[in-house]
Amino acid sequence: MRLLVTGGLGFIGSNFVRHVLKSHPSWTVVNIDVLTYAGNPANLADLARNPRYRWVRGDIRDPRAVAGCMEGADAVVHFAAESHVDRSILDASSFIETNVLGTNVLLDAARRLSVGRFVHVSTDEVYGSVEQGFSTEDDPLAPNSPYAASKAASDLLVRSYVVTHGLPAVITRASNNFGPYQYPEKALPLLITNFMDDLPFPLYGDGLNVRDWVYVLDHVRAVEFVLLKGKTGEAYNVGGTHSCTNKELIERVRGLMGKPASLVTPVPDRPGHDRRYALDCRKLTSLGFKHAHPFEAALAKTIAWYRANPAWWRPLKKAGGYKKYYDKQYAGRLVGRRAGAPKR
Repeated sequence: MRLLVTGGLGFIGSNFVRHVLKSHPSWTVVNIDVLTYAGNPANLADLARNPRYRWVRGDIRDPRAVAGCMEGADAVVHFAAESHVDRSILDASSFIETNVLGTNVLLDAARRLSVGRFVHVSTDEVYGSVEQGFSTEDDPLAPNSPYAASKAASDLLVRSYVVTHGLPAVITRASNNFGPYQYPEKALPLLITNFMDDLPFPLYGDGLNVRDWVYVLDHVRAVEFVLLKGKTGEAYNVGGTHSCTNKELIERVRGLMGKPASLVTPVPDRPGHDRRYALDCRKLTSLGFKHAHPFEAALAKTIAWYRANPAWWRPLKKAGGYKKYYDKQYAGRLVGRRAGAPKR
């Protein structure tokens, strides 16, 4: 199979590319990635000389670049997205441009080129906050942040291309991912790397917001599974193996890393902070999908990976763009040493 992967230098995309090339010796991958702040060639440096892999530096908003990469592809797996809620609250424009307009460019190209399968990778945040029960794929979309709204819009675009043009597309909606190569602005890598340097970690509000956690290597297996076995026009929830409050997660990591409670610093809650996400994943598991990584073991592996790879994450946290965002988001909120300052 000839795959076009979008955003393959990002966290989930790079894990997917590595997984499918290892699992399918006859498959080839073209990866189109514009290399935003969250994209990192180091994520796939081990594949640089692999003849079955090629990275094209291109923008999914550019029809010419997209068509050039998609020509001859059997399937498209679409990861590329602006994906951080806090950043979308500060400025939503890039989220609309990439997540909505970029997806539309990809869908147009896939229709013209008669691509055999289009997998759109989305998020549980499109359902909004779920106070009780579990979100199913048939529930209405009720996004509460600009990021979630942009992903909901792209989900609906995909659906419209299935209905209107007969595009053989499917959608996956995953819960919170964690694992290796996750950009350190996200909750778990920020928590782990701040703890490694004895820096404070910001806890929003009362810390009782509930999230479901899926290990990235299970998520990419689920995307591969839907690519091969999903039904055209359907959406599939991809949940994890553990649900807990943010406070409980922090305490678990703190215990595993042996860090003091004083590093956890409450900060004012962010606007539109969804209280609880919960996915009903029976639709996916009824097709035969099974998780391979229990949460506790995956969390320990993730902490071990960041401990073993400071050469990957330290340059990212020192970069100007990261520090500018971090200072803007948390300046004045954290007590003790300024977040991002070097350990003395």
